[in-house]
Amino acid sequence: MNRRRAPRRVSHSQRRDAPADGGGEGRQRTDEQWRGQGKAHVREGERDERRQQHGKETGPSGTCQTMCPARELRDRELQNCLHRFELLAGTERDRKPRGDPFRAVKEYSRPAAGKDSTNPTDLRPPAVLLKTVCYLIDDIAASPHLQPWTEVYSFAFDRLRGVKQDMIIQRVSGLTCVAILERTVRFLIYASYRLCGEPLRLYDPRINDTHLQENLSWLLDCYATGTGPHPNQEKMQALGLLYNLGSARATQHIMELPERLRGSPAVTLALSINQAFLERNPVRLFRLARRLNFLQSCALHRHLVACGRDLLLIYSHGYSSRNCRFPLDVLAQLLSLDTALAGRLCQAYGVAVNQDDQLVFSKAAFTEPEQGKAHCKLYHNIVAEKQRDLSVGSVIHGCA
Repeated sequence: MNRRRAPRRVSHSQRRDAPADGGGEGRQRTDEQWRGQGKAHVREGERDERRQQHGKETGPSGTCQTMCPARELRDRELQNCLHRFELLAGTERDRKPRGDPFRAVKEYSRPAAGKDSTNPTDLRPPAVLLKTVCYLIDDIAASPHLQPWTEVYSFAFDRLRGVKQDMIIQRVSGLTCVAILERTVRFLIYASYRLCGEPLRLYDPRINDTHLQENLSWLLDCYATGTGPHPNQEKMQALGLLYNLGSARATQHIMELPERLRGSPAVTLALSINQAFLERNPVRLFRLARRLNFLQSCALHRHLVACGRDLLLIYSHGYSSRNCRFPLDVLAQLLSLDTALAGRLCQAYGVAVNQDDQLVFSKAAFTEPEQGKAHCKLYHNIVAEKQRDLSVGSVIHGCA
C-alpha cells in the first residue's frame, strides 16, 4: 500500500539561517543585472541572426527612412501627443500643433496583443537608427538651449528605448549595432552622474541602472561574438567594470578577456580600482581615481559614498583617542574634496570637527547618517572638475 510522505518540518534554526530577501541587495542586484537582465532576448537575437545567415529564418527589415514613421506622426498629431521638442516652429500655440518631420522621433511603445510590431514601414533600418541616435545626442542631449535637463533626459531616454526596440525586432548586429549601443551606454552613465540626487518623479536611478545594464550586456556580447574592429572596446570594458565595481561577475568577465584587452591601460586601471574597492582600501581607491577621465569618473561616482564611509569608519577606529587630533585638510585631500565638503561629510557620520578644523575621531561616536545626508552629490566636484571644456556631445560620442 502506498503511503503519502508527510511534509518535511523546517526547524526554527533553519528558518533563521535562511538568507533574507534583502541581504546584500545592492551587490546581488548588480550581479544579477550584469550580463543578466536583457540577456535572454539578446542571446535569442544572436541565435536568430546565425539561423538567418544559414537561410533557415529571415527577420523583418525596416523601410522607414525618417526618425518617426509617417503614420505615427499623423496619429500623434491627431491625439495631440507630440512632445514640445518635436513641434513644428510657429504651430506651438495652435489647438493641435503640427509635428516637425525632421524633429519628431518614434516613441517607445509597449508590445500589445493584436498589434503588429513587425510592419516594415514602421521599422527604421540600422542606418536610420544610428542617425536617430546621433540626433538625440547632438540636438537634444547636448543642446544648450533645451532646459531643464531632466526633461531632456526623459525625452532622449524614451526615444532610445524605441531605437532599441527596433533593433531587437530586426535583429540588428554588426558595427552599426555596436555604435548605437556604445552611445547609449555613455549617455546613461553620464545621466547617472548629472541627475544624481534629483527627485524620483524626475529621475529614477534604478530604472536608469536597469536599462544601462541591459545595453551594456548586449554591447559586451557584440564584442564577444562580432568580428570587429572595435576601437572603443578597451574603454567600454573599463567603464563596465567601474560602473559595476565590486561585482564578482563583472570581475570574472574582465579576467576572461584576452591578454591584449586585459593588459590595456584603461582596463588595468579599472582592475586596480576594483581591487582596492574589494579590499576596502579607500585611500588607494581615491588616489587611483584621480587618474580617471571624465566619463570614467561618472561611472565610478555612485560608489564614492560607500568609499568615503569606509574611510571614515577605518579612521574612527584607528585614531580613536581623546587626545588625538587629525587635520581636516589632510582628510579632505584623501577624499579629493574641498575642506568645507569634507567637514559636512564628517559631521554626517558623527565625527566631531573642533574650532581649529581638526577632527576628533571616536569609534563610539561613529554613526550612520540619515538617508540623503551623505548624498553622492558631495562628490560631484571630483567629477565636474574633469569635464572642463568637454561638451556633452563629445563625451557621449566618445570623442573626449
